[in-house]
Amino acid sequence: MSNFKINKSDKEWQDQLTDEEYHILRDKGTERPHTGKFNLHFEEGTYKCSGCNQQLFESSSKFDAHCGWPSFDESIKGTVKYVLDKAHGMTRTEIVCSNCGGHLGHVFNDGPTETGTRYCVNSISVKFDKPDK
Repeated sequence: MSNFKINKSDKEWQDQLTDEEYHILRDKGTERPHTGKFNLHFEEGTYKCSGCNQQLFESSSKFDAHCGWPSFDESIKGTVKYVLDKAHGMTRTEIVCSNCGGHLGHVFNDGPTETGTRYCVNSISVKFDKPDK
């Protein structure tokens, strides 16, 4: 992918990210369900891209979808790009950081809230910031 504000070589990403972060963010990997540190995390704050620190999701949009990955019913406006994904014999919508193109997960139209959407995100793709008190 290109056309992102942050464009780095594979070597630069490998130097910056852990092996797990690189696998998820750059190789479009997926962590095993129910293993991510943010799956059942419900503190107040903001979830940011592990690759570039762009704010992506507010904690107020997070819910337990019982799917094994952190789920949100909306992203912060303009922070996520949507990409058609036909890998693995399925048609899905991939979500990537609009700033660096890092793979976050997928979005589905089966959410239980008013938005009807479920952003299914890899914990490794995001960092969490608590609000200053």
